[in-house]
Amino acid sequence: MRIPVPEEIPAAETLGRVHFVGIGGAGLSAIARLMHQSGIAVSGSDANDSAVVRALRSEGITVHLGHDAAHLDGIDTVIATTAVREDNPEIVAATARGLRLWPRSAGLQSVLVGRTVVAIAGTHGKTTTTAMTTVALQEAGFDLTFAIGAEVESLGTNARLGTGTVAVVEADESDGAFLVYTPDVAVVTNVDADHLDHWGTEEAYEAAFAEFARRARVTIADRSDLAVVTAGFFEGATIRGRDLSTENGGTRFRVEAYGEDLGWVELAVPGRHYAQDALYALAVGLELGADPDALIRGLARHRGAKRRMEPIGEVAGVRVYDSYAHHPSEIRGDLEAARSLVGDGRLVVCFQPHLVSRTRIFGAEMGAALGAADEVVVLDIYVAREDPDPEVTGRLVADAVPLPAERVVFVADREQALDMLLERVRPGDVVLTLGAGDVTTLAPRLVTALEERAGG
Repeated sequence: MRIPVPEEIPAAETLGRVHFVGIGGAGLSAIARLMHQSGIAVSGSDANDSAVVRALRSEGITVHLGHDAAHLDGIDTVIATTAVREDNPEIVAATARGLRLWPRSAGLQSVLVGRTVVAIAGTHGKTTTTAMTTVALQEAGFDLTFAIGAEVESLGTNARLGTGTVAVVEADESDGAFLVYTPDVAVVTNVDADHLDHWGTEEAYEAAFAEFARRARVTIADRSDLAVVTAGFFEGATIRGRDLSTENGGTRFRVEAYGEDLGWVELAVPGRHYAQDALYALAVGLELGADPDALIRGLARHRGAKRRMEPIGEVAGVRVYDSYAHHPSEIRGDLEAARSLVGDGRLVVCFQPHLVSRTRIFGAEMGAALGAADEVVVLDIYVAREDPDPEVTGRLVADAVPLPAERVVFVADREQALDMLLERVRPGDVVLTLGAGDVTTLAPRLVTALEERAGG
C-alpha cells in the first residue's frame, strides 16, 4: 500500500501517541526505537512473533500480535509499513477516524529534524555501509543517532538515539522513501536496476538516485557524475583503496585519501564488496572531520550485520552462513566472498527468490549467478506485497542455474529444503542460505539437524 507523504513533516515530538503497523520489520522497529528513546509514547502491532518483537517489548514498547482497530484507541499518529494492505483493520480505522497516517519515510524524517544527517542509499550494500559508518564514527567519539535496516552485532541493535547532532541512517529506495530525507551528506553505494514494480523503468530508477544525490550538500559515490567525493578501487578516486586481499575470513587493503596514505584497513568480514563499503564509511568520517586512525580502528571492530554473510554455526566440519542477498549482483558478491571461505570444500547454496516481480525480471540472472556454487537448492518465491503468479515460480531460477541437473534441485515446499540440504552436505562444506524471505529460518535448523546427526 502506498501512503502519501505529508507536505510538511514536523518534529517527532509533536506527533502525540504513535502506533506502528508492522513494527517487527527492520525499518519500522528502528523508527519506533528512536521515538521511544526520545520519550514519545509508542506502540505497535505485527502479524507474527519474532526476536525483534520480543526485543521491543523488553525495551518497554507495547507490541500487539495481530491487527485490530482497538489498538488505535488513544492514538494520534499511525505509521505503517509499505507491505500493509488497504483492508488492514488498523489502516481502515486510522482513515475512518481521521488520524495522521504516515509512511515510514515520514516517520524517520520527523526524528531527523534539526540533525546533521548522513543518508546512505544504493541498490546493494547500504545496510553494511550504514553499519560500518556508525561503528567507525562511534570509535571516533561521535555519540550519534543511527537507524539501520538490520540488527548489527557490534552495536547490539538497529537504532539508537544519540546525544550528538549527527544522525546516520539507511535510506531505502524501494518505495521512494529516500527522496523524503534531507541529507547533509549522501552516499550512493551503487545503482543497479531493482524495485521496478515501484519505479517502472530502469531510467526512472536511475533518475531517482540522481535526485537523491542532488538533495545533499556532499554526495559520496563511486561515480563522478553523482558524487562530489568518489570512493573506490580505481585511479583518481578521492578515497582510494588498493592492494586488496581476502583471506582467513577477512579482508585487508590499503587506503589513500586526498592523496595521503592512511595505512592498512583490516576487516573481519570477507569480500571485495565489503571493502568498498568500508571506503564509503571512511569517506563519510573524513567529511565529518573524524580522526582517520580512529575510523580505521572502528572498521576493524565491525563484525557484520544481521543476515549479511552472518555465521550461524559450525558442526562436524560444515560451516553454515546466512545472507539477505536477493538480487543477481548481491548473489554474485556473496558467492565470491563465500568462495574465499571454502578452501578444499564445496559451496552449497539454498536460495529463495523474493517477490514475483523481481523473479519475473531477474530470475534467469539469479540462476546464472548461482552457478558459482557447487550444489544449489532453490525454493519457491517468497511472496510479499504482491499476489502469486502461477507462471512465475522458483523453477524459473532453478532452470537457469548452469550446473549439471543432479546438482540443482527446485523445492516447492520450503519444509523439504532442510532434507535436501542434509542429503547434500558433507564435512568441509560451506552452506549459505540466501534470500530476503523466511529462508533465514533454515540456517539455524540446519545447524540443529547436523548436531543431531553428529550426536546420533
